[in-house]
Amino acid sequence: MADTFRITLGQLNPTVGDIDGNAAKARAAWEAGRDAKADMVALPELFITGYNAQDLMMKPAFHTAAIEAVKALAVDCADGPTLAIGCPWVEGTELFNAYLICRGGRIVSRVLKHHLPNETVFDEVRVFDAGPLGGPYSVGNARVGSPICEDAWHEDVAETLQETGAEFLLVPNGSPYYRDKMETRLNQMVARVVETGLPLIYLNMVGGQDDQVFDGASFALNPGGKLAMRMPVMTEAITHVDLERGPDGWRVVEAEIAPQPDEWEQDYHVMVVALRDYMAKTGFKKALLGMSGGVDSALVATIAADAIGPENVRCVMLPSEYTSPESLEDAEACAKALGCHYDYVPIAEGRAAITNTLAPLFEGKEPGLTEENIQSRLRGLLLMAMSNKFGEMLLTTGNKSEVAVGYATIYGDMAGGYNPIKDMYKTRVFTTCEWRNANHRDWMMGNAGTVIPQRIITKPPSAELRDDQKDSDSLPDYPELDAILDILVDQDGSIADCVAAGFARETAQKVERLLFLSEYKRFQSAPGARLTKHAFWLDRRYPIVNRWRDKS
Repeated sequence: MADTFRITLGQLNPTVGDIDGNAAKARAAWEAGRDAKADMVALPELFITGYNAQDLMMKPAFHTAAIEAVKALAVDCADGPTLAIGCPWVEGTELFNAYLICRGGRIVSRVLKHHLPNETVFDEVRVFDAGPLGGPYSVGNARVGSPICEDAWHEDVAETLQETGAEFLLVPNGSPYYRDKMETRLNQMVARVVETGLPLIYLNMVGGQDDQVFDGASFALNPGGKLAMRMPVMTEAITHVDLERGPDGWRVVEAEIAPQPDEWEQDYHVMVVALRDYMAKTGFKKALLGMSGGVDSALVATIAADAIGPENVRCVMLPSEYTSPESLEDAEACAKALGCHYDYVPIAEGRAAITNTLAPLFEGKEPGLTEENIQSRLRGLLLMAMSNKFGEMLLTTGNKSEVAVGYATIYGDMAGGYNPIKDMYKTRVFTTCEWRNANHRDWMMGNAGTVIPQRIITKPPSAELRDDQKDSDSLPDYPELDAILDILVDQDGSIADCVAAGFARETAQKVERLLFLSEYKRFQSAPGARLTKHAFWLDRRYPIVNRWRDKS
């Protein structure tokens, strides 16, 4: 009879800083593993603290509390399977990103992360010291190698583990989503399997933390790179994975392979999870937003309804004399289709009072952008008043195109606590609205069917701050703008690259100028769900004061 080994994988959603809560989740996973007669229960990277804790991790009281919590867990979980959990670890004056192996009431082994990522949203070189290349640890009848997250993206760690006796690899991760990330992960892990000849189990955490969403989708590979099992995306799950040892070593017993949704569904799911967890982890139960009758606020309202339930979402129409009848109709129709609360709060009286107050100072000056911005800022004032009064989080509704070029009013429509569509270009907003109208999933708390009226999707975009205003009066048409922004932001390209792609130099230079001038707005903007490797915040860090312009 072949040797067997069972690992219980806890693909779970920790909360940064909630050490007691995270320990309780770990204990529940361990109990599930014990009941399933597992040999080992595994949790993701830095699970006890939550990830990414950034500079909080360096606070001595914090990382000391985390280590003590794992020591207490080890005692609680003494009688049963080995527990493996991510935790900071201190040796002398050095702080490490560690994976702690607990058995018999104590920590019996620890793995120290060797390669510290220092790119995109990661800044681990700032926080941690690099551990040495190490060997495997023993659990029952197996020798397990655990490259921690980034360590599995490099050949040397897995190679050293294989050479020092590891029989299979268990990779604990805090790996956040970006579009097409699963394919990138899979390619990297297949490479490790081919190089070492060892089976590999990739365990990822799940859930939202600030702008990042950890998308789960944990999986296992057998030698040759064949996928043996995969857990669901964006969903907490505890799964028991069996291995059998035959003449050629350990092999993962093939099990369910959860489907991998397409990029449109994954992006939408990320925005829902990001908002749901941001609100839950900050203590908000209800949300509100300004409902303009436009496509962006309609999509944000839909995401909010799917994240926390339509009964917990307040949509507020704040019309001025420039608001079209179509926008009034569309905003109300969308709110009703979603099943959200709808309020109608005209701003004419408040705007008149502000205009009269400023009239002596502005005498002799032509009306213009200032007066347009007063409308937006008055709406922001009223929405924040409602947020304060009702205890509802205000959501902002600017898409990535607008956030990039500053086509939003600071302290106006930029006011709020979270922006679900911050990393989604306008052209993708339109397509995502169509996708949501055509699709409904069981993780969506909102209504099925056409919840965003078609006219909202098809009418020309407008801020409606003056007569007959269109976004295209101030900006290139969105397909052109988004294509240029993709080159300048997502590809980190140049003006010359834009020209080579067929865009007018003057247009590309205008977009670049707006991009740089808007840095101060982004610095003060609400966080939002990260969908790409070039989201505005930790992925792309530019100075606010910047007089450089690309002359290529």
